[in-house]
Amino acid sequence: MNKEILRLAIPNIISNISVPLLSTVDTILMGQISALHLGAVGVGTMIFNFLYWNFGFLRMGTTGMTAQAYGEGSRSKAQQILMQSTVLALTLAALIILLQLPFARLTYWLMNLSEAQLPLVDTYFSIRIWAAPATLMLYALFGWFFGMQNAFFPLLLTIVINVANIVGNVICVKWLDMSVDGVAYATVGAQYLGLIIGLMLLYLRYGRDFVKLDWRQILAWERLQRFMQINGDIFLRTFCLTFAFGFLYSQSSLAGETILAVNTILLQFLNWMSYGVDGFAYAAESLVGKYVGASDSKRLRYAIRQIFIWGMGLAGLFGIAYLFFGGYLVSFFTDELYLIEATGVYLIWMIIFPLLATPCYLWDGIFIGLTAAREMRNSMLLSLLIYLPLHYALFPLLDNHGLWLAFLLFMLARGISLTFYYRRLRLV
Repeated sequence: MNKEILRLAIPNIISNISVPLLSTVDTILMGQISALHLGAVGVGTMIFNFLYWNFGFLRMGTTGMTAQAYGEGSRSKAQQILMQSTVLALTLAALIILLQLPFARLTYWLMNLSEAQLPLVDTYFSIRIWAAPATLMLYALFGWFFGMQNAFFPLLLTIVINVANIVGNVICVKWLDMSVDGVAYATVGAQYLGLIIGLMLLYLRYGRDFVKLDWRQILAWERLQRFMQINGDIFLRTFCLTFAFGFLYSQSSLAGETILAVNTILLQFLNWMSYGVDGFAYAAESLVGKYVGASDSKRLRYAIRQIFIWGMGLAGLFGIAYLFFGGYLVSFFTDELYLIEATGVYLIWMIIFPLLATPCYLWDGIFIGLTAAREMRNSMLLSLLIYLPLHYALFPLLDNHGLWLAFLLFMLARGISLTFYYRRLRLV
Protein backbone atom coordinates (compact mmCIF):
# COMPACT_ATOMS: atom_id res chain seq x y z
CA MET A 1 0.00 0.00 0.00
CA ASN A 2 2.79 2.42 0.90
CA LYS A 3 4.48 1.77 -2.44
CA GLU A 4 1.21 2.41 -4.24
CA ILE A 5 0.66 5.64 -2.29
CA LEU A 6 4.18 6.87 -3.05
CA ARG A 7 3.90 5.86 -6.72
CA LEU A 8 0.99 8.28 -7.03
CA ALA A 9 2.03 10.86 -4.44
CA ILE A 10 5.67 11.53 -5.37
CA PRO A 11 4.93 12.61 -8.97
CA ASN A 12 2.07 14.72 -7.62
CA ILE A 13 4.30 16.35 -5.01
CA ILE A 14 6.96 17.18 -7.60
CA SER A 15 4.25 18.41 -9.96
CA ASN A 16 2.50 20.47 -7.30
CA ILE A 17 5.68 22.03 -5.93
CA SER A 18 6.43 23.34 -9.42
CA VAL A 19 3.11 25.25 -9.40
CA PRO A 20 3.98 27.62 -6.53
CA LEU A 21 7.51 27.77 -7.95
CA LEU A 22 5.99 29.56 -10.93
CA SER A 23 4.15 32.10 -8.79
CA THR A 24 7.33 32.42 -6.72
CA VAL A 25 9.27 33.41 -9.84
CA ASP A 26 6.50 35.88 -10.76
CA THR A 27 6.71 37.36 -7.28
CA ILE A 28 10.50 37.64 -7.38
CA LEU A 29 10.54 39.29 -10.82
CA MET A 30 7.84 41.80 -9.89
CA GLY A 31 9.31 42.39 -6.42
CA GLN A 32 12.53 43.54 -8.06
CA ILE A 33 10.57 46.24 -9.95
CA SER A 34 8.48 47.60 -7.06
CA ALA A 35 6.11 46.65 -4.23
CA LEU A 36 3.27 48.00 -6.41
CA HIS A 37 4.08 45.56 -9.24
CA LEU A 38 4.48 42.71 -6.73
CA GLY A 39 1.07 43.40 -5.22
CA ALA A 40 -0.55 43.85 -8.65
CA VAL A 41 0.63 40.43 -9.89
CA GLY A 42 -0.39 38.91 -6.56
CA VAL A 43 -3.89 40.34 -6.93
CA GLY A 44 -4.05 39.40 -10.63
CA THR A 45 -3.00 35.84 -9.84
CA MET A 46 -5.57 35.69 -7.06
CA ILE A 47 -8.30 36.81 -9.46
CA PHE A 48 -7.53 33.90 -11.78
CA ASN A 49 -7.16 31.52 -8.85
CA PHE A 50 -10.61 32.65 -7.77
CA LEU A 51 -11.92 32.16 -11.30
CA TYR A 52 -10.29 28.83 -12.13
CA TRP A 53 -10.40 27.23 -8.70
CA ASN A 54 -14.16 27.56 -8.89
CA PHE A 55 -14.01 25.24 -11.87
CA GLY A 56 -11.68 22.83 -10.08
CA PHE A 57 -14.53 20.31 -10.15
CA LEU A 58 -13.46 19.64 -13.75
CA ARG A 59 -10.41 17.95 -12.27
CA MET A 60 -11.71 16.74 -8.91
CA GLY A 61 -15.06 15.35 -10.04
CA THR A 62 -13.43 13.76 -13.08
CA THR A 63 -10.78 12.09 -10.90
CA GLY A 64 -13.22 10.57 -8.43
CA MET A 65 -15.68 9.24 -11.01
CA THR A 66 -12.95 8.02 -13.37
CA ALA A 67 -11.14 6.23 -10.52
CA GLN A 68 -14.35 4.45 -9.59
CA ALA A 69 -14.88 3.45 -13.24
CA TYR A 70 -11.26 2.21 -13.30
CA GLY A 71 -11.89 0.16 -10.16
CA GLU A 72 -14.96 -1.36 -11.81
CA GLY A 73 -12.88 -2.18 -14.90
CA SER A 74 -15.17 -0.12 -17.18
CA ARG A 75 -13.06 1.71 -19.78
CA SER A 76 -16.15 2.84 -21.71
CA LYS A 77 -17.54 4.60 -18.62
CA ALA A 78 -14.18 6.27 -18.02
CA GLN A 79 -14.14 7.49 -21.64
CA GLN A 80 -17.64 8.93 -21.30
CA ILE A 81 -16.58 10.86 -18.18
CA LEU A 82 -13.65 12.40 -20.07
CA MET A 83 -15.92 13.48 -22.93
CA GLN A 84 -18.47 14.98 -20.54
CA SER A 85 -15.72 16.92 -18.74
CA THR A 86 -14.28 18.19 -22.02
CA VAL A 87 -17.63 19.44 -23.32
CA LEU A 88 -18.29 21.19 -20.02
CA ALA A 89 -14.79 22.74 -19.98
CA LEU A 90 -15.19 24.25 -23.45
CA THR A 91 -18.67 25.56 -22.64
CA LEU A 92 -17.46 27.25 -19.45
CA ALA A 93 -14.40 28.71 -21.22
CA ALA A 94 -16.65 30.30 -23.85
CA LEU A 95 -18.80 31.86 -21.12
CA ILE A 96 -15.73 33.21 -19.31
CA ILE A 97 -14.46 34.95 -22.43
CA LEU A 98 -17.89 36.34 -23.30
CA LEU A 99 -18.42 37.72 -19.78
CA GLN A 100 -14.86 38.90 -19.13
CA LEU A 101 -15.67 42.63 -18.96
CA PRO A 102 -18.43 42.53 -16.29
CA PHE A 103 -16.44 39.93 -14.36
CA ALA A 104 -13.36 42.18 -14.41
CA ARG A 105 -15.29 45.22 -13.21
CA LEU A 106 -16.93 43.30 -10.39
CA THR A 107 -13.66 41.70 -9.32
CA TYR A 108 -11.74 44.98 -9.25
CA TRP A 109 -14.42 46.46 -7.03
CA LEU A 110 -14.43 43.48 -4.66
CA MET A 111 -10.63 43.47 -4.40
CA ASN A 112 -10.56 47.12 -3.27
CA LEU A 113 -7.90 48.05 -5.83
CA SER A 114 -6.20 51.40 -5.52
CA GLU A 115 -5.93 53.78 -8.46
CA ALA A 116 -2.25 52.91 -8.80
CA GLN A 117 -2.92 49.14 -8.90
CA LEU A 118 -5.89 49.20 -11.28
CA PRO A 119 -4.12 49.70 -14.66
CA LEU A 120 -1.49 47.05 -13.85
CA VAL A 121 -4.04 44.47 -12.74
CA ASP A 122 -6.29 45.25 -15.73
CA THR A 123 -3.40 44.72 -18.16
CA TYR A 124 -2.63 41.35 -16.60
CA PHE A 125 -6.29 40.28 -16.61
CA SER A 126 -7.09 41.30 -20.22
CA ILE A 127 -4.20 39.17 -21.53
CA ARG A 128 -4.38 36.09 -19.33
CA ILE A 129 -8.14 35.62 -19.77
CA TRP A 130 -7.48 34.14 -23.24
CA ALA A 131 -5.87 31.10 -21.66
CA ALA A 132 -9.29 29.97 -20.33
CA PRO A 133 -10.00 27.23 -22.94
CA ALA A 134 -6.59 25.62 -22.48
CA THR A 135 -6.67 25.91 -18.69
CA LEU A 136 -10.10 24.32 -18.24
CA MET A 137 -9.44 21.53 -20.75
CA LEU A 138 -6.22 20.74 -18.89
CA TYR A 139 -8.23 20.46 -15.67
CA ALA A 140 -10.42 17.79 -17.24
CA LEU A 141 -7.43 16.01 -18.77
CA PHE A 142 -5.44 16.00 -15.52
CA GLY A 143 -8.42 14.69 -13.58
CA TRP A 144 -8.90 11.85 -16.05
CA PHE A 145 -5.23 10.85 -15.93
CA PHE A 146 -5.32 10.80 -12.11
CA GLY A 147 -8.46 8.67 -12.16
CA MET A 148 -6.74 6.21 -14.49
CA GLN A 149 -4.01 5.89 -11.80
CA ASN A 150 -1.55 7.72 -14.07
CA ALA A 151 0.35 10.36 -12.08
CA PHE A 152 3.27 10.54 -14.53
CA PHE A 153 1.48 12.36 -17.37
CA PRO A 154 0.24 15.19 -15.09
CA LEU A 155 3.77 15.48 -13.71
CA LEU A 156 5.27 15.70 -17.17
CA LEU A 157 2.69 18.23 -18.36
CA THR A 158 3.00 20.40 -15.25
CA ILE A 159 6.78 20.53 -15.55
CA VAL A 160 6.58 21.40 -19.24
CA ILE A 161 3.98 24.11 -18.64
CA ASN A 162 5.79 25.69 -15.71
CA VAL A 163 9.25 25.55 -17.27
CA ALA A 164 7.85 27.16 -20.42
CA ASN A 165 6.10 29.76 -18.28
CA ILE A 166 9.19 30.58 -16.23
CA VAL A 167 11.39 30.84 -19.32
CA GLY A 168 8.76 33.04 -20.96
CA ASN A 169 8.61 35.25 -17.85
CA VAL A 170 12.35 35.76 -17.78
CA ILE A 171 12.50 36.50 -21.52
CA CYS A 172 9.59 38.96 -21.36
CA VAL A 173 10.58 40.75 -18.17
CA LYS A 174 14.37 40.66 -18.28
CA TRP A 175 15.12 40.67 -22.01
CA LEU A 176 12.11 42.48 -23.50
CA ASP A 177 11.74 44.92 -20.58
CA MET A 178 8.05 44.08 -20.05
CA SER A 179 6.33 43.90 -16.66
CA VAL A 180 2.92 42.46 -15.77
CA ASP A 181 2.01 42.08 -19.46
CA GLY A 182 5.04 39.86 -20.04
CA VAL A 183 4.08 37.60 -17.11
CA ALA A 184 0.56 37.27 -18.55
CA TYR A 185 1.69 36.49 -22.11
CA ALA A 186 4.07 33.81 -20.83
CA THR A 187 1.22 32.15 -18.92
CA VAL A 188 -1.10 32.06 -21.94
CA GLY A 189 1.55 30.55 -24.21
CA ALA A 190 2.54 27.91 -21.67
CA GLN A 191 -1.06 26.79 -21.13
CA TYR A 192 -1.69 26.15 -24.83
CA LEU A 193 1.64 24.35 -25.19
CA GLY A 194 0.63 22.08 -22.30
CA LEU A 195 -2.77 21.34 -23.85
CA ILE A 196 -1.26 20.34 -27.19
CA ILE A 197 1.22 17.98 -25.53
CA GLY A 198 -1.51 16.60 -23.23
CA LEU A 199 -3.76 15.67 -26.15
CA MET A 200 -0.82 13.99 -27.87
CA LEU A 201 -0.10 11.90 -24.74
CA LEU A 202 -3.78 10.96 -24.46
CA TYR A 203 -3.84 9.69 -28.03
CA LEU A 204 -0.52 7.83 -27.81
CA ARG A 205 -1.26 6.08 -24.50
CA TYR A 206 -5.04 5.54 -24.54
CA GLY A 207 -6.12 5.98 -28.15
CA ARG A 208 -6.39 2.24 -28.79
CA ASP A 209 -8.55 1.72 -25.70
CA PHE A 210 -11.18 4.23 -26.78
CA VAL A 211 -14.36 2.85 -28.27
CA LYS A 212 -16.44 4.66 -30.88
CA LEU A 213 -18.07 7.69 -29.32
CA ASP A 214 -21.82 7.59 -28.86
CA TRP A 215 -22.73 11.21 -28.14
CA ARG A 216 -26.35 10.31 -27.45
CA GLN A 217 -25.22 8.27 -24.46
CA ILE A 218 -22.61 10.79 -23.37
CA LEU A 219 -25.12 13.65 -23.38
CA ALA A 220 -28.11 11.62 -22.16
CA TRP A 221 -29.62 13.31 -19.10
CA GLU A 222 -29.62 10.16 -16.93
CA ARG A 223 -25.85 9.88 -17.49
CA LEU A 224 -25.23 13.59 -17.02
CA GLN A 225 -27.33 13.90 -13.86
CA ARG A 226 -24.87 12.30 -11.42
CA PHE A 227 -21.95 14.01 -13.18
CA MET A 228 -23.58 17.43 -12.82
CA GLN A 229 -24.78 16.85 -9.26
CA ILE A 230 -21.32 15.88 -7.99
CA ASN A 231 -19.64 18.70 -9.88
CA GLY A 232 -22.26 21.20 -8.71
CA ASP A 233 -21.56 20.39 -5.05
CA ILE A 234 -17.80 20.58 -5.62
CA PHE A 235 -18.30 23.92 -7.39
CA LEU A 236 -20.12 25.37 -4.36
CA ARG A 237 -17.44 24.00 -2.04
CA THR A 238 -14.66 25.47 -4.15
CA PHE A 239 -16.43 28.79 -4.55
CA CYS A 240 -16.51 29.16 -0.76
CA LEU A 241 -12.82 28.27 -0.52
CA THR A 242 -11.75 30.73 -3.18
CA PHE A 243 -14.00 33.36 -1.60
CA ALA A 244 -12.10 32.83 1.67
CA PHE A 245 -8.74 33.32 -0.07
CA GLY A 246 -10.07 36.28 -2.04
CA PHE A 247 -11.44 37.79 1.17
CA LEU A 248 -8.00 37.44 2.75
CA TYR A 249 -6.43 39.28 -0.20
CA SER A 250 -9.13 41.94 -0.13
CA GLN A 251 -8.65 42.62 3.57
CA SER A 252 -4.88 42.70 3.05
CA SER A 253 -5.36 45.31 0.32
CA LEU A 254 -7.47 47.44 2.66
CA ALA A 255 -4.66 47.30 5.22
CA GLY A 256 -2.26 49.00 2.80
CA GLU A 257 0.34 48.19 0.16
CA THR A 258 2.91 46.95 2.69
CA ILE A 259 0.56 44.42 4.33
CA LEU A 260 -0.65 43.32 0.88
CA ALA A 261 2.94 42.69 -0.22
CA VAL A 262 3.73 40.90 3.08
CA ASN A 263 0.72 38.60 2.80
CA THR A 264 1.44 37.93 -0.87
CA ILE A 265 4.84 36.60 0.21
CA LEU A 266 3.39 34.61 3.12
CA LEU A 267 0.84 33.00 0.83
CA GLN A 268 3.75 31.65 -1.21
CA PHE A 269 4.84 29.76 1.92
CA LEU A 270 1.31 28.48 2.35
CA ASN A 271 1.24 27.45 -1.32
CA TRP A 272 4.45 25.46 -0.97
CA MET A 273 2.99 23.54 1.96
CA SER A 274 -0.46 22.99 0.48
CA TYR A 275 0.78 21.86 -2.91
CA GLY A 276 3.23 19.46 -1.26
CA VAL A 277 0.61 17.93 1.03
CA ASP A 278 -1.86 17.85 -1.87
CA GLY A 279 0.41 15.25 -3.48
CA PHE A 280 -0.95 12.77 -0.92
CA ALA A 281 -4.47 14.20 -1.29
CA TYR A 282 -4.29 13.51 -5.03
CA ALA A 283 -3.06 9.99 -4.31
CA ALA A 284 -6.09 9.60 -2.04
CA GLU A 285 -8.44 10.68 -4.85
CA SER A 286 -7.06 7.97 -7.14
CA LEU A 287 -6.73 5.16 -4.59
CA VAL A 288 -9.93 5.77 -2.65
CA GLY A 289 -11.93 6.01 -5.88
CA LYS A 290 -10.37 2.80 -7.17
CA TYR A 291 -11.17 0.84 -3.99
CA VAL A 292 -14.72 2.23 -3.89
CA GLY A 293 -15.21 1.09 -7.50
CA ALA A 294 -13.78 -2.33 -6.64
CA SER A 295 -15.91 -2.54 -3.42
CA ASP A 296 -12.77 -3.28 -1.36
CA SER A 297 -13.56 -1.72 2.03
CA LYS A 298 -10.56 -3.26 3.81
CA ARG A 299 -7.97 -1.72 1.51
CA LEU A 300 -9.99 1.50 1.34
CA ARG A 301 -9.72 2.08 5.10
CA TYR A 302 -6.07 1.04 5.17
CA ALA A 303 -5.26 3.45 2.33
CA ILE A 304 -6.93 6.33 4.20
CA ARG A 305 -4.94 5.59 7.38
CA GLN A 306 -1.61 5.41 5.56
CA ILE A 307 -2.30 8.58 3.57
CA PHE A 308 -2.77 10.47 6.84
CA ILE A 309 0.52 9.14 8.19
CA TRP A 310 2.43 10.25 5.10
CA GLY A 311 0.64 13.58 4.75
CA MET A 312 1.08 14.64 8.37
CA GLY A 313 4.73 13.59 8.26
CA LEU A 314 5.34 15.88 5.28
CA ALA A 315 3.47 18.70 7.03
CA GLY A 316 5.80 18.38 10.00
CA LEU A 317 8.81 18.73 7.71
CA PHE A 318 7.39 21.93 6.23
CA GLY A 319 6.86 23.37 9.71
CA ILE A 320 10.46 22.58 10.70
CA ALA A 321 11.79 24.05 7.44
CA TYR A 322 9.88 27.30 7.95
CA LEU A 323 11.06 27.50 11.58
CA PHE A 324 14.75 27.32 10.72
CA PHE A 325 14.89 28.75 7.19
CA GLY A 326 11.80 30.96 6.89
CA GLY A 327 13.66 34.22 7.37
CA TYR A 328 16.22 33.26 4.76
CA LEU A 329 13.51 32.30 2.25
CA VAL A 330 11.75 35.66 2.59
CA SER A 331 14.81 37.41 1.14
CA PHE A 332 14.27 35.55 -2.15
CA PHE A 333 11.05 37.46 -2.76
CA THR A 334 12.26 41.00 -2.30
CA ASP A 335 15.42 42.97 -1.58
CA GLU A 336 13.44 45.73 0.16
CA LEU A 337 14.62 45.69 3.79
CA TYR A 338 11.34 47.04 5.16
CA LEU A 339 9.38 44.24 3.47
CA ILE A 340 11.76 41.58 4.76
CA GLU A 341 11.42 42.91 8.31
CA ALA A 342 7.63 43.29 8.06
CA THR A 343 7.22 39.74 6.74
CA GLY A 344 9.38 38.30 9.51
CA VAL A 345 6.92 39.60 12.12
CA TYR A 346 4.18 37.32 10.77
CA LEU A 347 6.29 34.31 9.80
CA ILE A 348 5.17 32.46 12.94
CA TRP A 349 1.85 31.68 11.24
CA MET A 350 3.57 29.78 8.47
CA ILE A 351 5.33 27.63 11.09
CA ILE A 352 2.01 26.80 12.78
CA PHE A 353 -0.09 26.29 9.64
CA PRO A 354 1.27 22.97 8.26
CA LEU A 355 0.28 20.60 11.09
CA LEU A 356 -3.03 22.29 11.89
CA ALA A 357 -4.24 22.85 8.32
CA THR A 358 -3.06 19.63 6.65
CA PRO A 359 -5.96 17.37 7.74
CA CYS A 360 -8.48 19.38 5.70
CA TYR A 361 -6.33 18.99 2.57
CA LEU A 362 -6.09 15.22 3.04
CA TRP A 363 -9.80 14.86 3.77
CA ASP A 364 -10.57 16.75 0.57
CA GLY A 365 -8.74 14.11 -1.47
CA ILE A 366 -10.45 11.27 0.39
CA PHE A 367 -13.92 12.73 -0.06
CA ILE A 368 -13.29 13.31 -3.78
CA GLY A 369 -12.40 9.64 -4.16
CA LEU A 370 -15.56 8.74 -2.29
CA THR A 371 -17.50 11.21 -4.52
CA ALA A 372 -18.99 12.49 -1.23
CA ALA A 373 -19.36 15.96 -2.71
CA ARG A 374 -22.41 16.95 -0.66
CA GLU A 375 -20.51 16.46 2.60
CA MET A 376 -17.58 18.50 1.24
CA ARG A 377 -19.99 21.30 0.36
CA ASN A 378 -21.66 21.30 3.77
CA SER A 379 -18.34 21.28 5.59
CA MET A 380 -17.09 24.27 3.62
CA LEU A 381 -20.29 26.28 4.15
CA LEU A 382 -20.12 25.68 7.89
CA SER A 383 -16.42 26.62 8.05
CA LEU A 384 -16.99 29.82 6.09
CA LEU A 385 -19.81 30.83 8.45
CA ILE A 386 -17.35 30.39 11.32
CA TYR A 387 -14.50 32.21 9.56
CA LEU A 388 -16.15 35.51 8.67
CA PRO A 389 -17.36 36.48 12.19
CA LEU A 390 -13.99 35.41 13.61
CA HIS A 391 -12.19 37.65 11.13
CA TYR A 392 -14.27 40.71 11.99
CA ALA A 393 -13.77 40.01 15.71
CA LEU A 394 -10.00 39.37 15.59
CA PHE A 395 -8.75 41.71 12.85
CA PRO A 396 -9.56 44.96 14.68
CA LEU A 397 -7.90 43.63 17.86
CA LEU A 398 -4.77 41.96 16.45
CA ASP A 399 -4.33 43.60 13.02
CA ASN A 400 -2.61 41.26 10.54
CA HIS A 401 -2.09 38.64 13.28
CA GLY A 402 -5.85 38.56 13.67
CA LEU A 403 -6.28 38.04 9.94
CA TRP A 404 -4.02 34.98 9.97
CA LEU A 405 -5.48 33.58 13.21
CA ALA A 406 -8.99 33.71 11.77
CA PHE A 407 -7.81 32.02 8.57
CA LEU A 408 -6.08 29.25 10.53
CA LEU A 409 -9.27 28.63 12.52
CA PHE A 410 -11.14 28.40 9.20
CA MET A 411 -8.80 25.60 8.12
CA LEU A 412 -9.22 23.84 11.47
CA ALA A 413 -13.00 24.02 11.16
CA ARG A 414 -12.77 22.36 7.76
CA GLY A 415 -10.66 19.49 9.09
CA ILE A 416 -12.84 18.89 12.16
CA SER A 417 -16.13 18.98 10.27
CA LEU A 418 -14.85 16.63 7.54
CA THR A 419 -13.68 14.20 10.24
CA PHE A 420 -17.21 14.26 11.65
CA TYR A 421 -18.78 13.64 8.24
CA TYR A 422 -16.38 10.78 7.51
CA ARG A 423 -17.46 8.97 10.67
CA ARG A 424 -21.07 9.23 9.53
CA LEU A 425 -20.47 7.89 6.03
CA ARG A 426 -21.33 4.31 5.19
CA LEU A 427 -18.31 3.10 3.25
CA VAL A 428 -18.28 0.15 0.84
